[in-house]
Amino acid sequence: MFKMAGRWERVVTGAVALAMLGGVGQWAGSVVAAQDAKAGGAKFELTSSSFEADGTIPTKYSCEGDNISPELSWKNAPKETQSLVLIVDDPDNPKKTIVHWVVYDIPAMAHELRESTPDKPVLPDGSKQGKNEDGKTRWRGPCPPQGAAHHYFFKLYALDQPTGLKPKATRAQIDAAIKGHILAEAELIGRFQKAPQP
Repeated sequence: MFKMAGRWERVVTGAVALAMLGGVGQWAGSVVAAQDAKAGGAKFELTSSSFEADGTIPTKYSCEGDNISPELSWKNAPKETQSLVLIVDDPDNPKKTIVHWVVYDIPAMAHELRESTPDKPVLPDGSKQGKNEDGKTRWRGPCPPQGAAHHYFFKLYALDQPTGLKPKATRAQIDAAIKGHILAEAELIGRFQKAPQP
């Protein structure tokens, strides 16, 4: 009789043992289901009811409008997630990447940031806001110079622990805190272009 590799030896041994109890069918189905869940789990996804993916961000969310934050929602964060971090930036600025919004230590059970998130260092659910490019703890609406549209990257990170940072942290502090703790990342891109001057 040939010798089986350790893993398959355990699988077959377990199957035989369960077969003696009349449970091999159920056991085999559980193994397949577990493998499928691990290999083909649902994708961690970030969406917005305020604008479509790779679409135009409406003026109301910009410096030319009400300058309020758009609605964001997400699903399928890894089950090991302990907190979430949102970073929104504009890498199209010619001099440097502009930080538009930073929210961190978002509770793992949260699934949404509502439209018009208030300008507060700590939100009602315990989420913290960091400093944007202006040093404010709030959404900084798109405000590119006249010309081509800029791209705004909304990046949501699922972490295996809270950041441990106090409110009003900088982007650099947050980048350092999440390094080595990212379980998954979801991304949403929006575009904005200022209306041409008459």
